[in-house]
Amino acid sequence: MGKNSMSKLISFLVWLTGVIVALSIGFSMIGGTLSLPVWLGGATLAMIAGWIVVIATLLGVVLRIIELIK
Repeated sequence: MGKNSMSKLISFLVWLTGVIVALSIGFSMIGGTLSLPVWLGGATLAMIAGWIVVIATLLGVVLRIIELIK
C-alpha cells in the first residue's frame, strides 16, 4: 500500500466511525436511552435533536456517495 492509499483508508475509517457514532447517539436520543434534564427540554427535545442528528448524518452519507461517484 502506498502512502496515498493508506491515507485514504485511514480517512475512510475515521469518516465511517463518525457516521456510526452519530447514528448511535441519534437513535439513542430518539429511543429515550439518552435524554435531557427536564429544565433543558426533557425527552421531547432530545428526541427532536436525535432526529436532526440522524437526518443530517444520512444526508452527509448520501452527499459523500454522490461526491465519490462524480
